[in-house]
Amino acid sequence: MRILLTSEPLPGHFFPLVPLAWAARAAGHEVLVAAPDNFVDSVLNAGLPVVSSGLRADFVELEPAGSGGPDEGLRRAHGRMFGKIAAKTLSATRAVVELWQPDVVVSERAEFAGPIAAAEHGTPLVDLRWGVADLTEYRSSGAEVLAGELAGLGMTELPEPDLLLTPWPPSLRLPHATGHSGLRHVSYNGVARIPDWMLRPRTAPRICLTLGTLVPQLGLDLLRDELLVALRELVRCGFDVAVAVDDRTAAAWGPWPRGVRHVGWMPMGQLLRVSDLLIHHGGQGTTLTALEAGVPQLIFPQFDDQFENADAVAKAGAGIRMLSPEIVPEAVVGHCVRLLESADIAAVAAGLAGEIAAQPSPFEVVTQLETLVAQR
Repeated sequence: MRILLTSEPLPGHFFPLVPLAWAARAAGHEVLVAAPDNFVDSVLNAGLPVVSSGLRADFVELEPAGSGGPDEGLRRAHGRMFGKIAAKTLSATRAVVELWQPDVVVSERAEFAGPIAAAEHGTPLVDLRWGVADLTEYRSSGAEVLAGELAGLGMTELPEPDLLLTPWPPSLRLPHATGHSGLRHVSYNGVARIPDWMLRPRTAPRICLTLGTLVPQLGLDLLRDELLVALRELVRCGFDVAVAVDDRTAAAWGPWPRGVRHVGWMPMGQLLRVSDLLIHHGGQGTTLTALEAGVPQLIFPQFDDQFENADAVAKAGAGIRMLSPEIVPEAVVGHCVRLLESADIAAVAAGLAGEIAAQPSPFEVVTQLETLVAQR
């Protein structure tokens, strides 16, 4: 079986596809990833074969300043951006489907060129729905941008997939995902070089702070001054504080308080297994990685699905959500202490980790793809 995977040139969109691609290759299937030129190296670093789907495609035209809740206008703007990228990559993606003749196309939810090319060639389509939110604005706005391309196929909307996959544990899914097929979240966070201090026993509870990959690119400083004061106080309280952000972001934030360990770009799947609490922005990959590790979370959502991701964790009792106006040093420190001391929160986080472990493994989902292709 030949499996073509397509993704936006964003780590948080591509990384959830990687374990499924590994499983497919281990099962003896051919796998190929189509990605814009500027994302080819990220695919190669995952150990996967890649073909260009077109010239450089960027997401930096949109620079949200952060909001207090889901913003339909911003989501529609993001959907239009995804549509524009699909318009740029559609010709090359069509050529890949025509020349390579995949048996199935697997796309992440914001990539639209793969689904259109699959529909054009009658190829089964699988959609990986990362994030807990429905995000209907992405598809509707993307379809508006791609109206001409869709009309050429006699369509007014983006193709509906034959199979919808979600990595979210069943108890956290929203009603729109009731019929989606589960896929166990297996953390892939890029190249993983593990420093030896991560192998040593902890001498104090470890609190980790990360901002993901997209938030720093979009210029969201996540209330830098307030958080720096909070980190200083957490160190004073005796906690081991590790900040996992890239060097550029770290330089922009200025010197870290004494005692804060800046660990640079770090694979969260490994770091969270030796941490006790995660402070983060609510990105779907970061949130799921913390759920998989059974670590309580303090979440500061800024835009798009981050709000629903944070709400899902908070409503389940595995963490606390703080909106921007609430983020003051005293409150951050108080919530961290509560999250670390609460046996109930720890039990919920452990239970959700068990739910994720019980989801169908990537190998089992590959079997579903085999069945889908055989039926078609």
